Amino acid sequence: MAATAGPDSPSPRTTPTEGSVPEASGTRQRTQARLVLLRHGQTEWAASGRHTGSTDIPLTALGEDQARSAGSRIAALGLHRPLVVSSPRSRAQRTAELAGLSVDREWDALVEWDYGDYEGLTTPQIRETTPHWTVWTHPCPGGETIDAVSARADLVLSVVVPTLADRDVVLVGHGHFSRAVIARWIEQPVTEGKRFAMAPAGFSVLGYEHEFRQVHTHNVDAGS
Repeated sequence: MAATAGPDSPSPRTTPTEGSVPEASGTRQRTQARLVLLRHGQTEWAASGRHTGSTDIPLTALGEDQARSAGSRIAALGLHRPLVVSSPRSRAQRTAELAGLSVDREWDALVEWDYGDYEGLTTPQIRETTPHWTVWTHPCPGGETIDAVSARADLVLSVVVPTLADRDVVLVGHGHFSRAVIARWIEQPVTEGKRFAMAPAGFSVLGYEHEFRQVHTHNVDAGS
């Protein structure tokens, strides 16, 4: 899957290599910068464990309630002039809308992992032919490779990090790709995303302590 560059971003051909994502520099103290990752609310496929990449599935009624709850919690963060960027999928945009977030830009670099032939299947169904399969450890035939997801996450961060020098950023997207971004934020391989759960309409706050990237809060969800 080719991700187009975002506003004021480098071309995908200049995507930073692993471990080379730039750092924030600007008028704000680095420790003031916050990057919020918000997953979309529940959909029917998410509720049943079906892998949902390119298929555009709407939120359930519960998913809409989750999005509203997330909005009140994010509002309480008191973000500084937040730039809100959303995946183009309707489930992400609807989540942003119900959360009271005004989307400044859509960006296809924020779409979910491309599951290829496994689109719409559950993990138990996939394991009938590929034992022990997970998206973090095995390929998705016809879909996105781990290296491609890593490059896309680094592209996203190469755009986000300079923006944090002046304002906070909210990325509204999807579960697996948000977990990949978290892993790359803390300078770990994308496969370490397996260690970060993301509930429907859950959000995480990433930032800094001194020069170190940190996960400040993680997977704050509607039920927490």
